[in-house]
Amino acid sequence: MAAWIRAHCPDIWLSISATTRPPRPGEVDGLHYRFLTEDEFTERVAAGDFLEWAGRARYGTLRSPVEKALRKGHSVLLEIDLQGARQVRETMPEALFVFLAPPSWEELERRLVGRGTETAEERATRLATARVELAAAQEFDRVIVNDDVQRAAEELVSLTGSPAQTRR
Repeated sequence: MAAWIRAHCPDIWLSISATTRPPRPGEVDGLHYRFLTEDEFTERVAAGDFLEWAGRARYGTLRSPVEKALRKGHSVLLEIDLQGARQVRETMPEALFVFLAPPSWEELERRLVGRGTETAEERATRLATARVELAAAQEFDRVIVNDDVQRAAEELVSLTGSPAQTRR
């Protein structure tokens, strides 16, 4: 979905999460993620540089790029988990919180297996986390079912007031 929004909605700024996990094949630092060492991540947490952060292989959203994009008048999208959304709500309660839901539990499982990027143990952990997150969907201002990437992305973009530009 982020790739569709990036390609069709230049007025929307998508954050690039920082993480301590190693890059997967094809991932580029600064494009897909900002890859940090454990020490770098810890130092930035201590300095208050993160708007939100969590996880064993830690992920987080750096505060300064988000604030800079907002000052420039951009709509900003953060791809974050439930814990991150709760942290952001503490510091930015005026933000619109949108939960992206799978069309069904079976489809979520199929997508995770189809990605082929996690071990069976990692998938089981992700699915357990997904159960908790799905149960918390009512904490969000809106819920969008991600049954079709373009349709769901267009619905999300419509909430920002930014126009989607069709590129052919």
